[in-house]
Amino acid sequence: MSKASVEIEPGHPHPLGASVVAGGVNFAVVSEAATAIELCLFDGARNERRAVLPTRRDGVHCGFVAGLEPGQRYGYRAHGRFAPEIGLRFDPSKVLLDPYAREIVGAFRWGDHPSAPARLAGRDNRATALLGRVAAPLAPSASTSASGRPRPRVPVAETILYELHVKGFSQQNPALPEPLRGTYAGLGHPASLDYLRALGVTTLSLMPVHYSLSERHLEPLGLRNYWGYNTLAYFCPDPGLSSTPGDPSATRAEFRAMVEAVHAAGLELVLDVVFNHTAEAGAEGPTLSLRGLDNQLYYRLDPRDRRAYLNWSGCGNTVDCHHPRATQLILDALRYWVVEMGVDGYRFDLAPALGRTRTHFDPRAPLLVALMQDPDLAGVKLIAEPWDLGPDGYQAGHFPAPWSEWNDHYRDDMRRLWLARGVDRGVLARRLAGSSERFAHGGRHPSASVNFVTAHDGFTLADVVSYANKHNYANGEGNRDGHGHELSCNCGVEGQSEDPEVLAERGRLRRALLASLLMSLGTPMLLAGDELGNSQGGNNNAYCQDNPIAWIDWQAADHAMLAFVRRVVALRRELTVFARDAWLRDADRPSDDDGPAVTWRRPDGAAMSIDDWHDSDEHGLAMILERGGEVVAVLLNPDRRPARFALPAGSWTLALDSASEGARDGDSEAQTYSGELTLGAQAVVVLRR
Repeated sequence: MSKASVEIEPGHPHPLGASVVAGGVNFAVVSEAATAIELCLFDGARNERRAVLPTRRDGVHCGFVAGLEPGQRYGYRAHGRFAPEIGLRFDPSKVLLDPYAREIVGAFRWGDHPSAPARLAGRDNRATALLGRVAAPLAPSASTSASGRPRPRVPVAETILYELHVKGFSQQNPALPEPLRGTYAGLGHPASLDYLRALGVTTLSLMPVHYSLSERHLEPLGLRNYWGYNTLAYFCPDPGLSSTPGDPSATRAEFRAMVEAVHAAGLELVLDVVFNHTAEAGAEGPTLSLRGLDNQLYYRLDPRDRRAYLNWSGCGNTVDCHHPRATQLILDALRYWVVEMGVDGYRFDLAPALGRTRTHFDPRAPLLVALMQDPDLAGVKLIAEPWDLGPDGYQAGHFPAPWSEWNDHYRDDMRRLWLARGVDRGVLARRLAGSSERFAHGGRHPSASVNFVTAHDGFTLADVVSYANKHNYANGEGNRDGHGHELSCNCGVEGQSEDPEVLAERGRLRRALLASLLMSLGTPMLLAGDELGNSQGGNNNAYCQDNPIAWIDWQAADHAMLAFVRRVVALRRELTVFARDAWLRDADRPSDDDGPAVTWRRPDGAAMSIDDWHDSDEHGLAMILERGGEVVAVLLNPDRRPARFALPAGSWTLALDSASEGARDGDSEAQTYSGELTLGAQAVVVLRR
């Protein structure tokens, strides 16, 4: 139908997106280079009405349409030059998705998007385009939940992260009603929350929940991007994780109800967000939203050939987070999920991309500064994955306070210690002490180090001790994908085994790794399912496995392991030596710092010498912590033979022994020791004086 079929009035440039106001809807969208932006309104049969947005101010095109209500479907057509050689890709034959859409309708199919961009010009996509749907506004919930209940606000020193995938966590959990399994409602169900509370974690770290697409190469393989690290729309929850996927309004309400239920259970909720790239991919990717609205504004283009994208994400494109309008989009999205949806923080995928100026990372980059100064985001948890593929892409330890960062040094060194004994005691002590050599600067604290031994990317804990090599053939890439040098061991048998000695060693190593993790300074993070012995069959890159390979297998749960993890998490929360976010101090050096005093000892009780710290043949170490009258000894024996430890003076009560299964330790009739104690092979023992 003609453009004149929509009566449109001058609009307001703020806020961006489709906003329901008195008498109608205001539409505002950014494009600095477009000559005109058309608003396209659709009915259920995809009949289209158009009108050029009549107001343009500071790069924002806007207009007001009277009489429109929530539920109206819409998109944009951007006019301008189609000249990829200079970075312009305007094509008014393409209906474009509003980057600020709260609700999205339609289905994306790769068959509708040929890969050669030159052939796309002029091919109208009205019948297949993803459309925004005008959403009814939600009430703010910045400091309280929508029900008026205060947010948990877990102090950083008390935070225990639990990384999970919304679908994979509950898809196979028989305790849930089948229609709710694998959904937001399933995570918010009492059976899920009771389990998480009993486990003792404080903060759920959800893998991406933004509206995402799968990659082109997966479709012919019958696979899809299960993890969700391929975002298209930053304001819309993924309908594939909803119990009502065909109703965008119900999906949004379900997500918010989940957040409310998580808060009511006393838990926090952090979102993993992907602002480093979008699902529009590289030069041959589809034109769906940002590329068609203003390609050179939103993406980093190769200055030598502006048809190409700087691929610092490894996913085809990189969002230009240094541009003020891209910064605005990201900040607006972050505020939306905190203020309107109620979340408590973020884990940023490939976070250095957010802090790049022209090319290199700068901790004072505009987006990072603006994020920390924003009043709506004050106090939320900020966690960086501190690497990307750009220049000087490894930035672990370089983010400013109050950021925390994933610490892959912790993961790698702890695995080397327990699986190969390839770490000296100096490195072990640094990891136990919060990796101060990397994070103790600029006013930062131990919580800046997010310690983990497993995460979604890589082997599960059960697979770390069961596979020496990756087994990713189900991914359809000939086992070429995934990390090729995973730090792991199979204890003598690759994969499943019925050998009792092999199983016993695997159990000891799993318990020792988790006990070390929970007894270290820093912010511990558990991978969902590790406490149940969950395996992915040796697949260390299950990003495309939306099936039992990647879903937690509740029926095969290792209940002894679960009991052990509950005990060690509870112990972590009981010990006052971990209750303050402060660095360790030497016991013989008075300090005004509130951190625990630490004494390091060899197994024979002698003080550590310089040579002892670097002795590659000896691995046993005792860490004695004291704070506020509480004295705790953490003894570690990574060797495959028992070791005798001389104990400091006094009577000591056994709080934990990772060499034994289950939760027998810590009972009311706890054992006491003095003089010396023999640790089992590959064991962590915690004693309280």
